Amino acid sequence: MNANVIATAPPRVRFTLDGALWALQIVWGFFFAGSGFGKVLLYDTTLYAAAPQSVAWYAAVPQPLIVVIGVAEVLGGIGLFLPALTRVKPWLTQVSAAGLALTMVLAAGFHLVRDEWMLVPVNLVLAAVAVFIAVGRSNRRPIASAPLTTRRVLTAAAVLALMTLTMIIPTWYRMTQGQF
Repeated sequence: MNANVIATAPPRVRFTLDGALWALQIVWGFFFAGSGFGKVLLYDTTLYAAAPQSVAWYAAVPQPLIVVIGVAEVLGGIGLFLPALTRVKPWLTQVSAAGLALTMVLAAGFHLVRDEWMLVPVNLVLAAVAVFIAVGRSNRRPIASAPLTTRRVLTAAAVLALMTLTMIIPTWYRMTQGQF
C-alpha cells in the first residue's frame, strides 16, 4: 500500500435539530397546504355537496367555514417554510406553526364532541409537531432576518413550484374529477 495515500472515512450524515426542523417544516407545509387547498375547493357548491360522501364531518360544518379553515391551512402551510427560506420576516414561521397547532387542537375537540375518536390522534400528532416547530424556531434554532437574495427567491420559488406540482395540482385534479 502506498504510504502517501490517506484513508478517509465516508462522510457521515449528522442529525441536527436544525435539519429536523427544516424537514418537518417542509413536510408539514406541504401537507397543510395540500389538505387546505382541498377544503378551499369546496367553495364550489357541487364539490361541497359531494364532499360528505368522502369526509363525514364536512356535513356538520357550514361551507364557508370549511373554506376559511382551508385558506388558513394553505397560508399556514406556506408560512411554515417560505418566511424561513427567504429570511423575510422569519418569525412568521413560528406564528404559522402556532396557528396550525391551535387549528389541530380545535379540530381534535370537534372530533371528540362528534365521537370521531379515530381522527383525534392524527390531529394531536399534527398539533404536537407544529408546536415542536414553533418552539424550535422561536427558542432553539431561530432563523435571523436577512436581506433578500436572488438565491433565496429562486429556492423559495422552486419549493413552491414543487408544492404546486406534488400537492396542489393533484388535489385539484382528484376533486374536480370526482375522485375525492
